[in-house]
Amino acid sequence: MSDRAPVYVLIGGTGGIGAPLARRLAADGAAVVLGARDADALGALAGETGASAFTLDATEPEAVESLVQGAVEAHGRVDGVVNLVGSIDLKPAHAMSPQAFEEVLRLNLHTAFYAVRSGARAMQRNKGPEGGSVVLMSSVAAKLGLANHEAVAAAKAGVVGLVQAAAATYAPKGIRVNAVAPGLVRTPLAGRLVATEQAVEASAKMHPLGRIGEPEDLTDALAFLLDRARSGWVTGQTLSVDGGFANVRPR
Repeated sequence: MSDRAPVYVLIGGTGGIGAPLARRLAADGAAVVLGARDADALGALAGETGASAFTLDATEPEAVESLVQGAVEAHGRVDGVVNLVGSIDLKPAHAMSPQAFEEVLRLNLHTAFYAVRSGARAMQRNKGPEGGSVVLMSSVAAKLGLANHEAVAAAKAGVVGLVQAAAATYAPKGIRVNAVAPGLVRTPLAGRLVATEQAVEASAKMHPLGRIGEPEDLTDALAFLLDRARSGWVTGQTLSVDGGFANVRPR
């Protein structure tokens, strides 16, 4: 990549992972474009980081397209798109309504597809071999059977398949597509799962490294996958950032 600042679009950019990632990327000199529902949170984070901000509902494909094209119009190109929109609705299949299941798919899988769709459209126009990077969020639940995770697991496993297919489609254009699959991370989205120290301690014991994740664990991985200088030969991968949860039995 040349000496110009990379341009990164963060969909769901004000959340428990999005906000620290925006701060991290801006501190590293990137031009950051934020999209999220909460106009007040967007304005505050944009003022703090110097990012551009767009209010949107990421479940609407036209809104995501407008966000990415707005970034192109403002900066001339887009180098990376990250989708950070998601939900954690934990119920067994028999107790979840069809409407709730559709909402899980809309928030976790549909938004990921729209990020790929709009990101690829923009980054195919980039000149030279640089292409760009799309990074999505999967989950440990896509790989490991966890009780009451049927809806989330289905959506996040769909993200893994989307990553692999899109990576194959867009590799000739130099566009890399990857995902991060976390275990439990201390964010507002995790809600009651991190609401008490007792709950955190119980979850920590399930992770071989003996703790739940912190937002910085995820921002490090996401920044790595965005950066062509560090991950330019990585595509089609789902990177487990889960304290060993998916692959290692705790002692």
